[in-house]
Formats: sequence, structure tokens, C-alpha cells
Amino acid sequence: MRRLILQMQMSVDGFVSAHAADTPWQVWNWGPDWTWDARLRQDFNATFQAIDTILLSRKMAEEGYLEHWARTADQHRDDPDWAFAARIGEVRKVVATNRPIEPRWPRTTVRPGALPDTVHALKHEDGRDMICFGGAGFAGALIAEHLVDELQLYINPAAVGAGEAIFAGHCPLIHLDSRAYDCGVVIHRYAMRPV
Repeated sequence: MRRLILQMQMSVDGFVSAHAADTPWQVWNWGPDWTWDARLRQDFNATFQAIDTILLSRKMAEEGYLEHWARTADQHRDDPDWAFAARIGEVRKVVATNRPIEPRWPRTTVRPGALPDTVHALKHEDGRDMICFGGAGFAGALIAEHLVDELQLYINPAAVGAGEAIFAGHCPLIHLDSRAYDCGVVIHRYAMRPV
């Protein structure tokens, strides 16, 4: 059975976005100036080679996630550091939503229905693991429904004081490993404890 990996950037005080939107807190904000160190870039790219499906919320799909990475892939066509951007375009994308949406992106399908039903059906299909990147509400819903198999938290060396979180209550986790990087990011990997 395939696993669902949820990967989120997070502040040290547990927020995935800051209420003060103009305050930079991420080491890299997904723009053209990639400030992660070489080892983190390599590990990030390796994650994309291990998956064959990206699970997206309607909001993330409609707000330009796929277009952003398509442009980035074109700008960095022969740069191995940016291979993940091309991989986003290559793999299957599934948009989980109950609202009508026309999938205007290549290799993208829309799956209406209850989120648990959609994710369980995807997990039982053949293939590699799947990955999801949020947003906060969608990630929180996946966690609350116990649909996440592995949580990858990219902890940035900053506290934001207030913002959006993905945990709404008690959520016991099993620590898998942690890795610190020269740029200040620490990745903590957890499995969700069975309910």
C-alpha cells in the first residue's frame, strides 16, 4: 500500500505561516534565490524521485502551485538542483475537492468526495508514495483524519509568534529521524501513531 507523506515548512514555535505576512521567516520562500545548502537541496530532490503522485487542495492548485513550478522548471532546465521542479510537472497530480473545478494542468485529475475516501482509494492504487504540501487547512484536515503516514517538518530557524498551525489538538507521533543542515533548517520526520 502506498503512503502519504505530508511535507511542511514550519517555524520553531510551530506555525506554517505567519500572521505578519511581510515578516520573512523561511530560509527559502520558494522564490528564485534558493538559500538552502547543497545537502538539503539534494535531499529535497531525492524526496521527489521517490514519489509518483502529488496530492493538492483545490486552493493550492488554483492559486498557482503548478504554474509556479512549471515556470521554475523552464528557467532551470539543466540545473540538477532544480530537478524537483521538472518532476512536479512529470508526476500525477490529484486535486481533492468537493467544489467543481476544471483540471487545466497536465497529468492532473480531480477527485471529488470525502477526503478520507479519496486518500484511502489513492493509497490502494499501485505506485510509489504520494506527497502533499498543504496549505495549513488541508494539511490539518489530513492530520485530523489520520490520513498521513509520514510527516516531514522542515523547521526554520525563526519564531513567528502567531500564525497558522496544522495541529488542532493532541497528536501523538513516532519520531523517525532528524537531520540538521548548514543553512539552519532541521528536518524532523515522524510517523503518525495508529489510532
